[in-house]
Amino acid sequence: MSVYTHLSDDEFFAFCGLYGVKFKKAIPIVQGVKNSNWFIQTDTDQGDEFSYVFTLYEERVPDDIIKMATVMHALKDRLPIAPPLIKLTAKGDDIGTDCVMRYENKAILIVPKLSGSHPTATDTAMCHEMGVALATLHETLQTLTPTENYGVPLYDWARVKARETAYMPTDEAKLMNDIWTAYANLPTDLPKGLCHLDMFTDNTLWEFGGECAKLTGLLDFTEVSVEHYLMDIAITINDFCTTWGNATDGERVQFDSDKMRAFVAGYDSVRALTDDEKTALPVMLAYSATIFWLLRLNVIYYNREQGRTGDDIMVKNPDLMKRLASYHWGHV
Repeated sequence: MSVYTHLSDDEFFAFCGLYGVKFKKAIPIVQGVKNSNWFIQTDTDQGDEFSYVFTLYEERVPDDIIKMATVMHALKDRLPIAPPLIKLTAKGDDIGTDCVMRYENKAILIVPKLSGSHPTATDTAMCHEMGVALATLHETLQTLTPTENYGVPLYDWARVKARETAYMPTDEAKLMNDIWTAYANLPTDLPKGLCHLDMFTDNTLWEFGGECAKLTGLLDFTEVSVEHYLMDIAITINDFCTTWGNATDGERVQFDSDKMRAFVAGYDSVRALTDDEKTALPVMLAYSATIFWLLRLNVIYYNREQGRTGDDIMVKNPDLMKRLASYHWGHV
């Protein structure tokens, strides 16, 4: 959620007015890596309160964001989702279209700001709750048919892999290629459907204070695509069940199997995993880590190519995902 496109206060005022939002102030959000995001303060907000999140989508075309808005409205009654606001001039024919504005052919959405904060750490109870939430998401989105009409195209990671492995050290390229070969040999009939595909901790919000943390928000539906449910499960497990290091501790990566078992138990309580899914999970954990290893390398590549620099640009360390992929591959 870095800021790439800059808008004036007059532009914010005009866009917010289309939704009946009385704009007062916009505060940049500098987390994530793909879109431009701001908190919106209104005339009635006090102090550091913010009522809405304003997002300008830098990569996804407006038609994809229309699909995303439709997905979010489908989920809002079963999960803690902030459904995009609907324009005052909405015709009511298509809820997704009624939510999206455009700026230089880039889509804009405004959503209510949810309560809670991003977790700095997780526990087994949180992982169990996330398993329940992800299974509920998969189950609920089965109501949108045909599914291909609501998912955005999957990114061409094979192309990125070919570009990046050409310059990798031999051992790293071998690790990635071996994992991809194992993934290619998984059963082809693993269950599929609409998936989130980016359910990291920083795309969730929680309220803390009681005995157990409470899930209050699921965020960022830009990557919703038709994919193996197990891929979505592996992506979420990889972040929720891993403690990521930093420069001061040598950037260690510690995976917690107890958290993973809690997550799977939560998921299984809503949608039972098939035997093939259970068998394939170790390979999918390794494969999904390589995808995010490539994603972070791809962000660095395009930032360099397009000259994106500055404090508003956030880049996540690809080596952490490489280390997680290596860990999982060692357990396959």
